Amino acid sequence: METYYRPLVQTGPRRPDDALPLVGGASCWFNTVEAIRREGPSEFLSAADIPDETRRRLSAPRTPIAGLSMDQARIMGILNVTPDSFSDGGKHSGPAAALAHAKRMVSEGADIIDVGGESTRPGAQTVPEEAEIARTAPVIAAIRSGLEVPMSIDTRKAEVARAAHEAGAMLVNDVSGFTYDKALSQYCVANDLPVCVMHAQGDPETMHLDPRYDDVLLDVYDFLAAQVIFLRDLGIPRERIVVDPGIGFGKTLKHNLRILSGISLFHGLGCPVLLGASRKGFIGTLSAASNPAERMPGSVAVALGAVAQGVQIVRVHDVRETRQALALWTAVARAGAA
Repeated sequence: METYYRPLVQTGPRRPDDALPLVGGASCWFNTVEAIRREGPSEFLSAADIPDETRRRLSAPRTPIAGLSMDQARIMGILNVTPDSFSDGGKHSGPAAALAHAKRMVSEGADIIDVGGESTRPGAQTVPEEAEIARTAPVIAAIRSGLEVPMSIDTRKAEVARAAHEAGAMLVNDVSGFTYDKALSQYCVANDLPVCVMHAQGDPETMHLDPRYDDVLLDVYDFLAAQVIFLRDLGIPRERIVVDPGIGFGKTLKHNLRILSGISLFHGLGCPVLLGASRKGFIGTLSAASNPAERMPGSVAVALGAVAQGVQIVRVHDVRETRQALALWTAVARAGAA
């Protein structure tokens, strides 16, 4: 029976002698793990008692992604150039409006800009490749000419990624976890592109219809582990793969909370971890904020909770507020360091 190891993450510079740095970071560490099995109760173990390879993956520094070091939390600013995204559809369409918004996000502290031309909100329909390319490629080209900032393309389609990469995108962020278009992973291999592989149950049109899991945390982990191996075997090394558990993608409120509470488990995959929870429906449900634009405080709270578990990238709408919160969290977490 497989055992999964979730580090119990601590923060602060004062650490016991047996503490290990979590993924090489300066703020987070662990010396105890929860050993989880699909059957039977979990147990707590000393980090010294877990398998050597698992301990190495949990403690080893991550290599830079798209030119960004992973030794601190990074902010991915969301740039939707779609007419129907759940939070900001239509506000930033077209090169001029998109460039202005990208400049604003960079000035507020975004480390990378994620450009998407297909809404993935629950119930959204698939966008033809030609339309998605027309929305995204000119925007990426405009940002590349006006800003020095890494960009990712949020797409499931190889031809969209090709056009985006030629325009200046440096990372491919696939919400299907590289299950939708087989040519997409092959394109990334051929062009040495780093990737983000996300878990989703179903596609955007159907993912909200009665999602079910045996154990959502472990099921998502197993999917991501399998996709990391798949991509590695194709030729994308683990060092160029980011993993995303896919909050809200075929998951209920209970599923989302289970993943958020145990998100440090995913460090065992040996990849940087990305969280995309900004303004999502479960935040509105828990905070009685029906308007997505009013979910900033809850979004920041979720981002900070993830960073406190060692998550390296948070994908957000509200860059300025998230950057300020991270600055204060980091100052507290490192207070007292020599």
